[in-house]
Amino acid sequence: MPIGMCLRGGKFYVRRRVPNDAILAVGRIEIWRSLHTDSLETALRRFPRVASQVESLIARARFGAGMSVDQMLLDPLIEHRGRNDPAPPNWQNISMETGVHGDGDAPRVDRLVLGPTFGEAYDRYINDPTKGWSDRTRESYVTCRKVATSVIGASTPMADISRTHIREFVEVLRLLPKNAAKRFPTLSPRQAADLMRHEKAPSLISTANANTYLTSLSTFINWSVNEELLHRNPARGLRLPDQTAKRDKRHPFSVDQLRLIFHAPLYVGCLNGERGYAIPGSEYPQNARYWVPLLALHTGMRLNEICQLDVADIESLDGIPCISVRSESLVGSRDKRLKTAASRRIVPIHRTLVELGFLAYVADQGRGQQTKLFDEIEPGPKGARSVAFSKWFTQFVRRAGACRERTCFHSFRHNFRDELRASRIDHDLAMALGGWTVGASGRNKVSENYGHGHRIRMLSDAVDGLEFADIDLSHLKR
Repeated sequence: MPIGMCLRGGKFYVRRRVPNDAILAVGRIEIWRSLHTDSLETALRRFPRVASQVESLIARARFGAGMSVDQMLLDPLIEHRGRNDPAPPNWQNISMETGVHGDGDAPRVDRLVLGPTFGEAYDRYINDPTKGWSDRTRESYVTCRKVATSVIGASTPMADISRTHIREFVEVLRLLPKNAAKRFPTLSPRQAADLMRHEKAPSLISTANANTYLTSLSTFINWSVNEELLHRNPARGLRLPDQTAKRDKRHPFSVDQLRLIFHAPLYVGCLNGERGYAIPGSEYPQNARYWVPLLALHTGMRLNEICQLDVADIESLDGIPCISVRSESLVGSRDKRLKTAASRRIVPIHRTLVELGFLAYVADQGRGQQTKLFDEIEPGPKGARSVAFSKWFTQFVRRAGACRERTCFHSFRHNFRDELRASRIDHDLAMALGGWTVGASGRNKVSENYGHGHRIRMLSDAVDGLEFADIDLSHLKR
């Protein structure tokens, strides 16, 4: 095929990249013109005339015709010329350059395809093989695409995306209800948002979630700029103001809450470890419900990091019992994922966990030839094992009388961070233990040195320095 002809969707097109000095005048980065045929032979005959028409459009815009390309398409003179006039002079040049000679049966100048549509470009981005998305990341982009296309329109030419489109998207995000797809399955996101305008106390997604959608869209548009589908990012700098200060979003559990949690029947004797976990009794279950909160308090690990642990992730490194937080599995598990690159880390096991029998529990799981440390935790619809446990923990805290505003399972991580501060643990070591990001690279600098004895020892010494003095768990030592 000659340069400038391409096949898309089973049809042939003329594709012309607009010269840089004409982009502002033309109002486009690319011009696509349908040749209205799936026959290569017919397309080759039509190509010179249609390509010449595109060149004429660019020339008129560049040299002051005073009309945009869209206006030119509505110009009767252009239409008449495209159908009946002899080929303009540069048709001959195109024929000579491409070796293709047309027979004059060019189609009507009635459609201009300006590069891929918004929906097509988004699909191309999501399916870009160079990205290497995790399933979770890919799903988040698919979700954002659904919302964005409902507002902007999947058929909108990518080259037409403007600041106005993005502001419309922001306005929908501002009023988007929680769980919109489940609550309003027959409504589009825009319609669901419009419905919330009339609610007195609407239940909306958080500002943080709204900004996550906006960041996701902006990342896609940055990719589009790099792919030369747009010449700038119209979403740049747009964010919804968050009225909640970052440090006020989640609180650590108070000493009183921790006392209620770890003195609940599950820890001091319950009917059973299943439905009877909140009913006083004589059973002391050693299961995920028992160990996951204790691990969170003493390691600062995220809920899903704990729930997805393999038995093999509990190992002795230089004689020190440790938890290896990693996305890869030594036993073939395919459900593990980490939040950031810094999340990969080694966490020495706190002496309190050892005294409570955690290593004995791990050994029992290993003897049972189980792959997962907490095999009873089932993966959620998207593979995350934390989903069901998070729902159960919310009920558990409520029944224990420990429910307070701005606290949730993640509060254990805040307790761990506060304990690191109170124990005056070196900042870099603290960041390494918690898997928090250090620096603009988004990586944990200390974690890159794991594997050497003195590093493990330093981490172990730091963990040993955590006293948790305000939390009495002596009743759990049996």
